[in-house]
Amino acid sequence: MTRLLSRLFIGLPLLVLLIGCHSDDKPAAAAAAETSQHVTDDLGHSLTIPAHPRRIMSLAASMTEMLYAVADTATIIARTQVCDFPAAALRKPVINSYPLDLEGLVALHPDVVFTVEGITSLDDIARLEKLGIPVYCQRYTKVTDIMRGLTDLGRLLGRAPQAHKITDSLAAKLKTLEQEVAVSATRPRVLAITWQDPIYVYGENTLFTDRIRLAGGQNAVTEHFPQPYPALTREYILKLNPDVLIGGSFGKLDSTFFKNYPELKRIKAYQNRRVYGITGSLMERPSPRVVEAVRELQHLLRMP
Repeated sequence: MTRLLSRLFIGLPLLVLLIGCHSDDKPAAAAAAETSQHVTDDLGHSLTIPAHPRRIMSLAASMTEMLYAVADTATIIARTQVCDFPAAALRKPVINSYPLDLEGLVALHPDVVFTVEGITSLDDIARLEKLGIPVYCQRYTKVTDIMRGLTDLGRLLGRAPQAHKITDSLAAKLKTLEQEVAVSATRPRVLAITWQDPIYVYGENTLFTDRIRLAGGQNAVTEHFPQPYPALTREYILKLNPDVLIGGSFGKLDSTFFKNYPELKRIKAYQNRRVYGITGSLMERPSPRVVEAVRELQHLLRMP
């Protein structure tokens, strides 16, 4: 009996130690969960970022606009050489995005870097992640994707109320715009060019298609090409015969684009002088300024 009690007393401290160690694992795991969050971006990449990021930046001008709309701007530590809106962004240090200034970026010790599909190469993303810098990428093909993107940023940055306030306001304004054009009997076919030689255009599978729909028009390119910005032949453009051409003022394109491709003067857009320029940053960027972008397109479509 005495020997049995002796064994029990000897084993008791070990049991207490094992229980204590096991109990300590739970608070440690809980603490780790509280300081980090596991997320999946729009490209399906899984990454771990701080639960409350304090040092963030973007490698895309449109994403910089998104961050300034949602984030605590004190947490934005840099901008790229092409980030020019809002004006407050111009006061931030510049990190070159193309080619990527990897050394300069790493020296800033960002908690997470945000970018947009097609802006930052997958190789650069892999290089950053190899160095322990998580990269979160967003994708936009519809105007509603901008709303979702803002909501996601709000969730990731602990700024959900700020994000919802913005998205609710944008949604209300876009609904009003959509109602304004719903009564229109015709929707002009619009071709938007991004480059003149070769002729690259906004394809069917780009955000432009949804924007021009909201503005009361339709993308002249209805074929789904593998590339979002396909190169079109002159013969193809003649076949499309767009009602409106976007890419520069009539005078500017008459002395450049149509001078190089005189046969394209046969399209309706040229014949009716419905050739327009548009604010580049609004046209190119999926950002919180999407309502301004749609309004500008709407204004052009209403011009005779």
